[in-house]
Amino acid sequence: MQRVMEWLQIIILGIIEGITEFLPVSSTGHLLISQQWLPPQTDLFNIVIQSGAVCAVILVFAEHLKTMAKNWRSAETQDYVMKLGGSFLITAIGGLLLKAFDFELPDEAAPVAWALMIGGLIIFVVEYYVKGKNLPEVITWKVAIVIGLAQLVAAIFPGASRSGTTIIAAMALGTHRKTATEFSFILGIPTLLAAAGLEIVSAVMDPPEEPIRWDFLALGAIVSLITAFAAVKWLLKYVQSHTFNGFGWYRIGLGVLVILLT
Repeated sequence: MQRVMEWLQIIILGIIEGITEFLPVSSTGHLLISQQWLPPQTDLFNIVIQSGAVCAVILVFAEHLKTMAKNWRSAETQDYVMKLGGSFLITAIGGLLLKAFDFELPDEAAPVAWALMIGGLIIFVVEYYVKGKNLPEVITWKVAIVIGLAQLVAAIFPGASRSGTTIIAAMALGTHRKTATEFSFILGIPTLLAAAGLEIVSAVMDPPEEPIRWDFLALGAIVSLITAFAAVKWLLKYVQSHTFNGFGWYRIGLGVLVILLT
């Protein structure tokens, strides 16, 4: 019975991860909040199950990625890939520095709640700023650099949301929401896979005191893949005719609720 309950808890966390990873509401924040009531998991678990959500993005953007691969000689594709590489490099260097300084995610829910609420307010400000503007559907180098930095902000402040921070930052700099969303999602592929790979290598090279539950990691990743696939497909349609203000209200409401409950 205990084993069944453990697996059920991992399934719940996988569902939370899959639904929230690419929505601008912070998957890490939701996992940390949920673990105030569910048995807490390791940073290894929280980071590695993101790889399942990444696989969902690969499936959703399969045709887009194939087209990029076929047209890799074109100047447009090479420019896009270079900007993806630039954003990733900034995040990777920053991530390695955080790892070197033994950065760990907070155990308390309050910092996550504040990050959720502040992020919600920022969404309102940026949406008001871009309202009625005809934003270009192009990623500039300035935007690519800021997106790389935005990913680091999300890594340092769980609750900020990697997708939310990068998309809203790009929109604030004058990028069309659909273009910003697609760039953020595709950038998440190397970023999150690299983070998961680094955590796994670190855990294998320097095993933690508690044995690693590889079955938990696999189950969480598979469940997050399934739920993330549906969430990504939905959001790509949603951004074509809606603002992110709804997510802003959700973030603020959740943040207030968490503070009241904790």
